[in-house]
Amino acid sequence: MNLLSIAWKSVKQRKVASLLTALSVALGVMLMVVVLVIAGAVDGAFNQRSIAYDLIIGAKGSDLQLVLSSVYRVQPPIANLPYMYLEQLRNDRRIETAIPLAFGDFTKPEHGGFPIVGTTNEYFLNEYTPGKMFEVADQEGTRQLNELYDAVIGSQVARKNGWKVGDKFTIVHGSADSEDVHDEMFTVVSVLRQTGTPNDRSVFLNLEAVYILDGHQKPIDEVETRLKDFYGNDRERLDIALGQMEELKKSRAKGQEIGDESMGYGLDTPDAMKEVTAVFVKTREVFDAISLQSQLKNGSKAMAVNPIRPIRRLMQDVVGHIQKALMVLTGMIIAVSGISIFVSIYNSMSDRRREIGIMRALGARRTSVFSIILAESTVLCIGGGMMGWLIGHGLSVAFAPYVSALTGLLLDGWALNPWEFVLFPVLLVLGALVGFLPAMTAYRTNVADALSS
Repeated sequence: MNLLSIAWKSVKQRKVASLLTALSVALGVMLMVVVLVIAGAVDGAFNQRSIAYDLIIGAKGSDLQLVLSSVYRVQPPIANLPYMYLEQLRNDRRIETAIPLAFGDFTKPEHGGFPIVGTTNEYFLNEYTPGKMFEVADQEGTRQLNELYDAVIGSQVARKNGWKVGDKFTIVHGSADSEDVHDEMFTVVSVLRQTGTPNDRSVFLNLEAVYILDGHQKPIDEVETRLKDFYGNDRERLDIALGQMEELKKSRAKGQEIGDESMGYGLDTPDAMKEVTAVFVKTREVFDAISLQSQLKNGSKAMAVNPIRPIRRLMQDVVGHIQKALMVLTGMIIAVSGISIFVSIYNSMSDRRREIGIMRALGARRTSVFSIILAESTVLCIGGGMMGWLIGHGLSVAFAPYVSALTGLLLDGWALNPWEFVLFPVLLVLGALVGFLPAMTAYRTNVADALSS
């Protein structure tokens, strides 16, 4: 009979104590596995190259705020850019795709307060993350915002409100808890399949519809001031913009003369009056992105941000530290579990002196007795670790749908984190360490005293 078999029989002989000891290790390992699975999902959500665009262009300010507001939709936007600047970007030979986004509204509080994103159909025809395209969750749906008041909704929005294709809803202006409800009714034309990204909790509207909503139009004088500030050094574009503003003033004045209140802001509103919050850009070459970013950095009222860099800083400076703290905490739990194994085996040594004495009398060497005790502690550590690993991944799989519905994170319960490959060697070393002192006690046991006790 080998030493491992003897150690296993010894563990089974003290079933209750061994089970409780192994369970304490299992609890620590289970918590570590769950933390690693959630950390992997969070890291995937933020570092999956979160968005399949090279640059995000927005008003100058914090690069992190621009990414959090436009990509993750968890921060208020910095400021708006003139719509004419979007056309300028689209004419830039370095840019392959430029997709506008406009923010500022939300679904009603009772509908979850989800962010409204004004955009164009081009948004859905591009990858939402590298290698992955948008898909509809139902055959009736379409990714096209064909009509002015069409809406495409994310999976989380649909799940929260029970909305489906054909349902109608209204939105509120300004903030998620606002009571300023727009009169316009929007119709769901598509529910997107779950993506595990902020698109799941977004409502997409036709950009043109966003422009004509009440409260979205700024006074003409204010717009002129903003255009002069933005295009101060570009007389050609400024003259075009101001020319459009003059035409708008004349048409509004004419409408007031004849008492026609309909001559206000509508689908015929000039581009100079429109604004966008951010622009997602794909460049033709990697160098084009660097060139454009450098150009805007010098003197422009806009900035271009690589979306990965500020998020990487956030992950390292904030989220990374939280993950490390949780890992240290679970590591301490496992260490305490190791101490409980030590206490359990060490306390049992006085009851096992006669057993050890008999083994020695039958010819067992000191090193053999030492190895058996060491093997016991290792079996408890590895066995408890394996049990905790299975329970941790099992719980992750079981609760993945609930976590996904609650947070939008896509959990892969069986995804292996590199740290898990280190876990069992560490448990092996821990078993050897906590079993060393009890094994030395067994090694030094006097045979005569043990048999006479």
